[in-house]
Amino acid sequence: MLDHKKLAVIHIVKRELGFSDEEYRDFLENSCGVRSAKELNEITFRRLMRDFARSRHYRLNVEGLTVRQKLFILHLVEELGWSRSHFNNFLHKYYHKTDVDSCSKEEASRVIESLKQVKSHHGSKETKAEGPK
Repeated sequence: MLDHKKLAVIHIVKRELGFSDEEYRDFLENSCGVRSAKELNEITFRRLMRDFARSRHYRLNVEGLTVRQKLFILHLVEELGWSRSHFNNFLHKYYHKTDVDSCSKEEASRVIESLKQVKSHHGSKETKAEGPK
């Protein structure tokens, strides 16, 4: 039996994707052979998450942007302390996109790498400003 945290993750995913109860149960059955998340064990939970990540439900647009990519991008933006408008200006200037939802999967990967570089550059500037300890 799964712990409560994993059951909560499954139900959050169901709600975020707007699955009806029937769609949700069909997905569970096709993926793991069960009709209820309470019947999952650790192995079938991992299979469900893997199948979910590969499914069309995990894609936010027809170009393949994934939920995981979007969330990671927004996390990096937050770590940089950027406002949403600052980030959208960055996207527009360097990627000719109006917002993260309009990125393809490949573009999102490049945006992630760019943001990591910016973050690492900001981190090295802060370290230099502090000086040796």
